[in-house]
Amino acid sequence: MPSVFVSHAVIKSNSMAQLLETKPVLSTVLPVFLPGKYHPTSKSLDPSNSSPSSPPKPLLIFTPSEKGTYPVILFFPGFGLKNYFYTDLLQHISSHGFIIVAPQLYNIIPPSGTEEVEYAAKVADWLPSGLPSVLAANVEPNLAKLTLAGHSRGGKTAFALALGYAQTTQNFSALVGIDPVAGTRFGETSPKILTYTPESFDLSIPVAVIGTGLGSESKGILSCPCAPKKYNHQEFFNECKPPRAHFDAKNYGHMDVLDNDPPGLVGKISDTICVNGKGPRDPMRRCVGGIVVAFLNYFFEAEKGDFLTIVKEPYVAPVKLDEVQFDVEVYKDYVRQL
Repeated sequence: MPSVFVSHAVIKSNSMAQLLETKPVLSTVLPVFLPGKYHPTSKSLDPSNSSPSSPPKPLLIFTPSEKGTYPVILFFPGFGLKNYFYTDLLQHISSHGFIIVAPQLYNIIPPSGTEEVEYAAKVADWLPSGLPSVLAANVEPNLAKLTLAGHSRGGKTAFALALGYAQTTQNFSALVGIDPVAGTRFGETSPKILTYTPESFDLSIPVAVIGTGLGSESKGILSCPCAPKKYNHQEFFNECKPPRAHFDAKNYGHMDVLDNDPPGLVGKISDTICVNGKGPRDPMRRCVGGIVVAFLNYFFEAEKGDFLTIVKEPYVAPVKLDEVQFDVEVYKDYVRQL
């Protein structure tokens, strides 16, 4: 039987969560919401026909500088967004002991969603031979612990790849959707992965979905919500099977996981097109990054304390969390099999 942590304490903690948003109580901050013990470095790679280790698409890689073997996260940016717009978020996650590979699947003209998933599969297939060759000699990737993650349309790309909408030789160990979006208010984009049937996704890996309360709001009658209902985080979570987790950052918007003031025209547009939260973005980035770290540590390292604390006492997060839910089936020796 699944264990469901959606208790009355979640409702009772809302007033405390609001207090924490305006006046953090440092004594309650979990380590996952603070920078980790590792010192991440970043590296950009471009495709090159002259190198056998050349990636199929431009990559931005974050990795701890300390010697070690680390789980890998393949992270897909949102529609039209640049991978370096997520630097603060991805550095936070990497500082807790993760290698992050963020491909730029296209530059100017977005391909169809189906093509985007196929590009994502090519990057995934490059990882076993290509990633070790471009990392520092003292850093090794553990591809037995490979997570798919993405924001907005990139979240849908991660789900579509996990669901087999493009062929890949890789096996994935976990899936994270950060305010994933499957379409506009006019309909779902390709590939159409939503079924609107609860627990219909054919996934056997742990899934975490982190949504935003303001993502489904519109800036006016002539504008579309950036994460419209029917196509946003709530539907993605509903269609997942346990083990699954769901968090909703009530007072933040779809683009609030990005860096402050992303550069260039695309950066300016991203700051104005969606309904954003009124507070600073740093608490939101730390909240999302901390949830990702705690979730993966729960399943990869059997370090369950931080994640269960967030689920049972969501007021410890840097931002107010609504609709906190964690459904987990007991898989015998799950961690030891990774």
